[in-house]
Amino acid sequence: MHALVIDDSRAMRRIVSGILADLGFTTVEASDGRAALDVLEGLEARGEALPDLACVDWNMPVMDGLQFVVQVRSRREWRDLTMMMVTTESEHHQLVRALAAGAHEYMIKPFTADAFADKLALLGLVGIEARS
Repeated sequence: MHALVIDDSRAMRRIVSGILADLGFTTVEASDGRAALDVLEGLEARGEALPDLACVDWNMPVMDGLQFVVQVRSRREWRDLTMMMVTTESEHHQLVRALAAGAHEYMIKPFTADAFADKLALLGLVGIEARS
């Protein structure tokens, strides 16, 4: 499985990518929503498969995570991309906004690797045995 990790913090991209690698994912990283759109457009232009998952931070320069989710959902060819917000935004109305925009799940920082795996299991992207 393949994942796109989008966060303006290099350290957080490495943490999320490491957890995903332990769960069997290969990852590509982007530092903001615009750079992530460029990644998706590049894959599409080369005829390569889109990632199975995008882990999206909310607060980023250039294009924030919510704007990224909206942009992805506006493109029919990208609608199958599973998106999980991975953010410090913990207010209920923010969660509702992200889900209404098209995110599938919401992970609040800080998190544990087990909590991350649990969310991916809920999304059907890893089996329960991957958590063991």
